[in-house]
Amino acid sequence: MSQELERVYTINLGKVLLSVDTHRAPRAINMIKEFARHHMKTEEIKIEEDLAHIIWSRGVRSPPRKIRVRMSKTDEGYVLVSPYEDEPEVKKDAKEVKKGKEVKKDEV
Repeated sequence: MSQELERVYTINLGKVLLSVDTHRAPRAINMIKEFARHHMKTEEIKIEEDLAHIIWSRGVRSPPRKIRVRMSKTDEGYVLVSPYEDEPEVKKDAKEVKKGKEVKKDEV
């Protein structure tokens, strides 16, 4: 593999609530690993520490219902799962709205 494969997914963790409340965060971690195995077609999955902190941030009993992740397949053959951070898009046509009218920045 000469190039890295990178994808962004939103994982629904709603079924975590079906388990016993003292096992929800570990089950969420296992569900993320299972999702990664299924979609990235590899057995070796590594979860980044930041993602684990997000899952465990509200305790073992109430992990998040959904989580947005970035999965990267590396040259070594494992998949690294990390939290997805939005990169702000740059507007091509900069306009401001003033008193109900659209005004270009050059005219202001």
